[in-house]
Amino acid sequence: MSRKITYTDGPIGEVNVIRDFLPAPAELAFREEQVKVTIGLSKASVAFFKREAREHHTQYQKMIRRLLDLYVAQHQ
Repeated sequence: MSRKITYTDGPIGEVNVIRDFLPAPAELAFREEQVKVTIGLSKASVAFFKREAREHHTQYQKMIRRLLDLYVAQHQ
């Protein structure tokens, strides 16, 4: 964006209020109790998650855990 935005005191037109959908900070800091498990995964699956985790600067175990949590939430 090379064009400079100029703000004025004029009318802004019709406004739509959007409800606050973001979680509270306390919800973001909440850690659910975890249980350690041992699971065998295919090399291809682990390679995929490691590659994606590296690209998104996170841990591949967290991605797998989040995927499982989302699956459970959809099927409860």
